[in-house]
Amino acid sequence: MHRFVVVDPESDAATEAMTTYFAELDDRFPTGFDPGDTQVSDAHTMRPPTGAFVIATEAAGGAAVACGGLLTIGDGIGEIKRMWVSPAARGQGLGRRLLADLEGRSRRLGHHTLRLDTNGVLDEAIAMYTSAGYRSIERYNDNPFAQRWFEKRHV
Repeated sequence: MHRFVVVDPESDAATEAMTTYFAELDDRFPTGFDPGDTQVSDAHTMRPPTGAFVIATEAAGGAAVACGGLLTIGDGIGEIKRMWVSPAARGQGLGRRLLADLEGRSRRLGHHTLRLDTNGVLDEAIAMYTSAGYRSIERYNDNPFAQRWFEKRHV
């Protein structure tokens, strides 16, 4: 069973997970993917008390097989960033469990609304978000790689 652990977004575990995630995006996006300095510039927003960076591991001290960041972008509004599941761990419901974990953390931070963006080629992510109750919304940020924007209100 996977365990979810909050880590510093600049930790070795987080950096390794995001490096693998960014490489996958670079392979999958027709125009490639260049994260620039987002890993460093976004790190402060994904730390307590207004955010979190979560990794999933198969065992204590094991390598991350999934990750996701949570941050506050407005009064009562959170955003999920950097959500990724290793190809080797896909198909086991890990993405859904990670999403639920991030949603719970969002509620505990006082968010009434949770947003996220994604690229149009990430069909699996779009299907998961939609089936989890996220609805399409208009662009809310300036992410140059985002093509779809979603929102979910907590009940």
